[in-house]
Amino acid sequence: MSGDKFEVEDDFLTIGRTFTEYRRMFDLDAAELVGRSVLDCGAGVGSFAATAAELGADVTAVDPLYDRDREALAEECAAAVEYNLKGLREQRDAFVWDFYGDVETRGHYLRAAYNRFLADYGTHPERYVTGELPDLPFDDDAADLALCANVLFVYDDRLDRAFHEAALRELARVAREEVRVFPLHSLDRSRSAFVDPLVDSLREEGHAAELRGVPYEFQPGATEMLVVS
Repeated sequence: MSGDKFEVEDDFLTIGRTFTEYRRMFDLDAAELVGRSVLDCGAGVGSFAATAAELGADVTAVDPLYDRDREALAEECAAAVEYNLKGLREQRDAFVWDFYGDVETRGHYLRAAYNRFLADYGTHPERYVTGELPDLPFDDDAADLALCANVLFVYDDRLDRAFHEAALRELARVAREEVRVFPLHSLDRSRSAFVDPLVDSLREEGHAAELRGVPYEFQPGATEMLVVS
């Protein structure tokens, strides 16, 4: 770790979030998911798809990771969680712990997410589609709602503005009703400089785009999601 930036040495870190975390990150009501088609884009090794499907949602998770077998992903998940927790212990005071309480509880969530994912990945492979932004393997209006967590804006040091713009257009193409993106802060824990110009660009193209508060905070000040409809 160096300075104010939370370092991720690989291109992206192979960790996931639970359904409980997604509910807060995207201000979701579980009841509103029943009977709706949902796309979790950049889903990684999170357990949202598995749990939401059990509750009655028609969920598809998409990620480039899904070209790997379960055993390879399991090994990668465990290593990524330990790497993440090591960094959090070193920079504990740089984060907000109201939700998790402490680093070890955060670790519990991370392990619960990937273990639930691995079980579902093995039993319901049809739910997991290999693909990545900004060119998704889906038709127009393929889902009612598209969610994108911890990809856009977070890695703005390695994904440029052109990528973000193309990715948001693509998410809007495949989502019939709404796109929700969280967080809007990058690895240095500041709000990404791409947010405001991309909101303006989306509005100029005729999309409704707004910043909406959510009941979740881990990076200080990262309490808004981008909603595009």
